[in-house]
Amino acid sequence: MREAAERIRPHIFRTPMVSGEALGLGPLLLKAENLQRTGSFKPRGAFNAVLQLTADERARGVITLSAGNHGQALALAARSLGIQCLVVAPQTAPQTKLAAMRRFGAEIIQTPSVRLQEAVEREQQARGMRLVHPFADERVIAGQGTVGLEILEAVPDLALVVVPVGGAGLISGLALAIKSVKPEVRVVGVEPVGAAVVSESLRAGRPVVLERIETVADGLAAPYATALNLAMVRRFVDEVVCLDDADILDGLRRVVLDARLVVEPAGAASVAAIACGRVKVAGSGSTVAVLTGGNLDASRLAGWLQTKKSPDPTGQGT
Repeated sequence: MREAAERIRPHIFRTPMVSGEALGLGPLLLKAENLQRTGSFKPRGAFNAVLQLTADERARGVITLSAGNHGQALALAARSLGIQCLVVAPQTAPQTKLAAMRRFGAEIIQTPSVRLQEAVEREQQARGMRLVHPFADERVIAGQGTVGLEILEAVPDLALVVVPVGGAGLISGLALAIKSVKPEVRVVGVEPVGAAVVSESLRAGRPVVLERIETVADGLAAPYATALNLAMVRRFVDEVVCLDDADILDGLRRVVLDARLVVEPAGAASVAAIACGRVKVAGSGSTVAVLTGGNLDASRLAGWLQTKKSPDPTGQGT
């Protein structure tokens, strides 16, 4: 993972650690990956994967499946090396994210969410492209894990990290990085009730495929889990909690209105888990909530912000 950090260093931002005191949720730090290139943490994994492609793989191009953030990141990384990039996106992907992927040079094919893997396999076979999976790729996981390395370096008294979870690529790498250095630090994942593929897979004891996905947090709407990520979650992650969309949007409103940071629903899930009381800040040592992304549709944001915020469970106010 240290090698990954050195490899991607020229291509990414070292994002800031921001005080969360304005949220009124107790002592809290925010790892602002919403300020990363392309607006999410995803370039870390994408660049780490693309920079390790062989000359033959670069010539054939890369393919992935994504609702937008990984697709943007992979398109950016591919463009920097003159590589063709194809993204298979769900039909529910936000238009703003589709437009952003195209701006970075990606070709896009859309399909129903539950058929993403099938479509990717079909296109990969037909075109001979190299798959750079958004979460089930060791190179991608290592790149995402550099978020954990930066948190360790910035927060000497780290006690708890709260991380939004989709397919579990970020939390797999982040938890590995942190537990390898400080095994006593708790790592907690947060996923939507309407896309709880990791929680359901853990309960089932095997990777599952969701038949239906319903969540406002499109960045966390992974349609299936993989054995690689589940094994890492079991080994390195202390807990995964599920939130409904109302709680996630409450977290978004708090971050946008109180912390003055633009995040998408997926990016606010970590703060949402603390705000609704599902996760408690550490009694001693520092708590870090990772803000994973800020790519959203401005027209939808206006509606989300108009809804009245729920009561503060800490009683401290905002």
